Amino acid sequence: MKNKIIPYNPRLKEFAKQLRKNSTLAEVLLWKNIKNKALGVEFHRQVPMLDYIVDFYCHEIQLAIEIDGNSHDYRYFEDVNRQNKLEERGVKFIRFSDADVKNNMFSVYKSLEEKVNALKTPLKSPQGDNQDDLKQTLTEVHNKIKPFIHRTPVLTSELLNEKAGCHLFFKCENFQKMGAFKMRGAANAILSLSEEERQRGVVTHSSGNFAQAVALAAQKLNVRAYIVMPENAPQVKKDGVKTYQGEIIECESTPEAREETAIKIKEEKGASFLHPSNQDEVIYGNSTAAMELLEDYPELDVILAPVGGGGLIAGTALAAHYFGNGCKVIGGEPFEVDDAYRSLLSGKIEKNLNTNTIADGLRTYLGDRNFPIIQRHVKKIIRVEEDEIINAMKLIWERMKIIIEPSCAVPFAAVLKNKEEFATKNVGIILSGGNVDVTNLPFG
Repeated sequence: MKNKIIPYNPRLKEFAKQLRKNSTLAEVLLWKNIKNKALGVEFHRQVPMLDYIVDFYCHEIQLAIEIDGNSHDYRYFEDVNRQNKLEERGVKFIRFSDADVKNNMFSVYKSLEEKVNALKTPLKSPQGDNQDDLKQTLTEVHNKIKPFIHRTPVLTSELLNEKAGCHLFFKCENFQKMGAFKMRGAANAILSLSEEERQRGVVTHSSGNFAQAVALAAQKLNVRAYIVMPENAPQVKKDGVKTYQGEIIECESTPEAREETAIKIKEEKGASFLHPSNQDEVIYGNSTAAMELLEDYPELDVILAPVGGGGLIAGTALAAHYFGNGCKVIGGEPFEVDDAYRSLLSGKIEKNLNTNTIADGLRTYLGDRNFPIIQRHVKKIIRVEEDEIINAMKLIWERMKIIIEPSCAVPFAAVLKNKEEFATKNVGIILSGGNVDVTNLPFG
């Protein structure tokens, strides 16, 4: 790729030299891991660009790495303004905190490796740059996975319509094979592998639903499945994985532990890693739920989906963009884990400091494959409180007589919270799953 020259203020040159001599510990640690083309491309330190000095920069793929220390908290808006100017010139950014680099170097390096690989050998764009190609791809994906999924029903309720003040159409992925929409993405991801890759098996990390989906899809295709699950994952979801003959490897309940364990298995077994939400094949498979909903009800004004790792909302957004008739997409997210809401505001992928929500399937954060889709095609994200999630879940259980898990009650809670926004509209809601521990319900 031809280098793109970004002009800089010459007065910054000497300042950049001084910064290199007085690097922070985090910068030194990261530099040890990425210098000498360790990632296959060449990074440079303290690079002046316009009126900005980026910590690390690669001309080949126009990627800047920023390490945010305490001082960045006091110049947040200045940083954002400068970053926006460089992004207008085509620069991509990935940011880490000092603490991330010092304490989670493995995860930082893995994130960088994925970003670099994506920029060096970009997959077919999931953002719709070639609309005809991607629309055709989604149609082909749907046809390919049909033998492995149910075409789930769409249910309505006059009572819930009255409570919400609009016309609700619930796409019941709680009736999907293994009990959640995840079967769609998992099936497409495994079907997209070569025969040689399938023989070596697949590995993923998941708190439950994607774990079960990969295990079941792998079982049907005679592929060995290694499933990394956090030790505090619901027992009902662990039992589901065992039922589908998936091999469970437990780890600590942190995103970093999940990733490290999955990568270790990938290297040891030669298995193909399937990401629960940040992989094009998974996103495309997920899109088929909304595609079916729009086939049944083409005049929907809006579709709501829960937001966790971003794979479902991204797939839903693609379906609405290519197959809807002016249909908008809105996400629902708990206040306790509102990383996606904050990501849309900041323009970068945010993370959560805690996972204190009943919606256990929404405790993960967005990725670099699904976030651009969400930025482009998702209108907004509505946040809801924990008691609002429980109330919405209870209403669906009581009035529709179906089992749903807390995560998929979130978009319905968002509609109830914002009745004026949805008044009299045709509103689709993706009920993402029904794998709930009935011995531990949040209501009596």
